[in-house]
Amino acid sequence: MRTCIVKITDVRSQRDVIEAAGNILREGGLVAFPTETVYGLGANGLDGEACAEIYRAKGRPSDNPLILHVANRRMVDSIALEVTPIAEKLMAVFAPGPITLIMKKKPHIPDSVTGGLDTVGIRMPDNDIARAVIRAAGVPIAAPSANTSGRPSPTTAEAVEHDIDGKIPLILDGGPCQFGVESTIVDCTGDVAVILRPGAVTVEMLEDVLGRVELDAALVGKEETPRAPGMKYRHYAPKVPLTVLEGDPEQMAQAFRDELGRLHGEYKQVGIIASGEVISSLKGLAQEELLVSYGDRGDFSAIAANIYEALRYFDERDVDCLLAEGTSEEELGLAIMNRLHKASGFRSIYV
Repeated sequence: MRTCIVKITDVRSQRDVIEAAGNILREGGLVAFPTETVYGLGANGLDGEACAEIYRAKGRPSDNPLILHVANRRMVDSIALEVTPIAEKLMAVFAPGPITLIMKKKPHIPDSVTGGLDTVGIRMPDNDIARAVIRAAGVPIAAPSANTSGRPSPTTAEAVEHDIDGKIPLILDGGPCQFGVESTIVDCTGDVAVILRPGAVTVEMLEDVLGRVELDAALVGKEETPRAPGMKYRHYAPKVPLTVLEGDPEQMAQAFRDELGRLHGEYKQVGIIASGEVISSLKGLAQEELLVSYGDRGDFSAIAANIYEALRYFDERDVDCLLAEGTSEEELGLAIMNRLHKASGFRSIYV
């Protein structure tokens, strides 16, 4: 199959391309498109066989649920058996936006979307291209990240092409994604909102709206039946082992120097992903092309936007292992550390 990549600069003037994408999806095909978080690999969310094609294209385990993307509230009501007061409050404040709400599903939602669960994740993306494609398709779109399963999620069309070229007919190129990490997933089915996956809508933001929220046990590494993407399987992983250095920022540069010296003593070629402050302190100790800054320390927005591209960068380099600098777990830092822990298999050095 030949994969066509089309740059979208204006949804209205390129309506023919958007309609073509909608037709592909309606007829059971797959289309990759941008959202404000990462690029998604979309299929008709009401067509069980089309959704099964997502699993085949990604090599994704079939018990790992998909998220249904909608363009408006009418689509939410067509999917959800019940929109709880918690879900109503969160939609009013954060939709469209980088949040996915877990609700009880209506019976017609295919098991290939939900992984056999009686719930479904629903999200309204804050991206003009994404919502235009959903409207053109006229159905909710099931869309995980548009990458090979287990690999770092794509934040550019080029990264999508690298992973799934030849497997789908169309990639819509909307440029780099805004946030760079996947949506916050919140279980809205109980009396208290439970965060299943942290993202750009932070714990603090949710508490401002709801007063009380809880973190799911799976966020600390427990294996259990997945209620949302990213809960059971290793995600966002680079091709070589990754270790996260986390702890005291004042000691971080020395810790990297010590670990780099130890690994060089073992004749290891080491790639480093860290703050600009740490990278500056390592110049001269490692090859320039093996030092990647993800942004200034504490600039969570920049770090989130850059972390996946940094991981992907080293997949094209001849390295034996990777070291990455962790962040605090405040605000967006919780999402960043969740992704780094998943990418490393919870392999950390505490500084």
